[in-house]
Amino acid sequence: MRIGVPKEIKVHEYRVGLVPAAVQELSRAGHEVRVETGAGAGIGFGDADYRAAGAVICPDAASAFDADMIVKVKEPQLSECAMLQRDQVLFTYLHLAADPQQAEALCASGATAIAYETVTADDGSLPLLTPMSEIAGRMSVQVGAACLEKANGGLGVLLGGVPGVSPGRVVILGGGVAGSNAAEIAVGMQADVTVVDRSAQRLRELSRQFGASIRTIHSTPAAVESLVLEADLVIGAVLVAGAAAPRLVTRDLVHRMKAGSVLVDISIDQGGCFETSRATTHADPTFVVDDVVHYCVANMPGAVARTSTFALGNATLPYVRALADYGWEKAMIEDPHLANGLNVYAGAIVCEPVARDLGMEYRGHPVR
Repeated sequence: MRIGVPKEIKVHEYRVGLVPAAVQELSRAGHEVRVETGAGAGIGFGDADYRAAGAVICPDAASAFDADMIVKVKEPQLSECAMLQRDQVLFTYLHLAADPQQAEALCASGATAIAYETVTADDGSLPLLTPMSEIAGRMSVQVGAACLEKANGGLGVLLGGVPGVSPGRVVILGGGVAGSNAAEIAVGMQADVTVVDRSAQRLRELSRQFGASIRTIHSTPAAVESLVLEADLVIGAVLVAGAAAPRLVTRDLVHRMKAGSVLVDISIDQGGCFETSRATTHADPTFVVDDVVHYCVANMPGAVARTSTFALGNATLPYVRALADYGWEKAMIEDPHLANGLNVYAGAIVCEPVARDLGMEYRGHPVR
């Protein structure tokens, strides 16, 4: 199979779909890997590294897209959707539920699009989303702490406090992978940490993991309101696989928050869990609504591109190998969890939660 790896073109996106070691494995298995020139520069790999691993170096994106399967990191921009063909497979993050333009463009291309974020595992987890959720959760506290600095529009609060001065109050909405990683960093910074989740079982697990270092609260509208109004930093880390994120913090609640408090929306890829959220970029990461600083960068892990690329590649390579070795249909028959990643096929949305949130027709899954 010919596998194309284009250079990412989203603003300040430095990750790359495959590292040289992955290219070497695929090449030795008999596949041709076509890498766009400069694709790995953001993580410290030059064309020579890819060439030594067996890749064909392509002069431009169009040449890299001349392949049977395209492996990327971020969702294709509209100019990239226009290069996709009916007989191609796209394997990347898509987050279609919050992006009707991309959904329509992918359907129009006729390509088969498989989303990292809806591939599942035996235990119901999301193995290709997990590494980026871990990184985004850890980063959320870093960026939130910076936003709380007075020069950045924040309250001027040090999350860990100092002897004689109370620490900052961190409220984490969602106790999944991103939320628990956010809690780990916030606890390490000696902040006052509360995690909110709907699952009693998950709250028990978090309580066992962190002990008295955090408080766990069952999620109700009243609990969220009370906690958010007292918080210095609120981290939105809620996830419904494939679907748009639920809006847990209303515009009215934001209006009543403390001036200089901070919202970090990890869920922004799926539309965001704050009503006032809108996607931002690493070039212009924050905005202010009612004196509340919002950080809503849609590709947070791209800021630590080298760590993120290796973490993602460790998870995706076995699936890339299966798709290349067997073709997407046989690979999905063999692995129904991979089949859950199929979002677009033959001009239609074939992932039911995505179709529902987009208000588009769901035509059923072609493999099941």
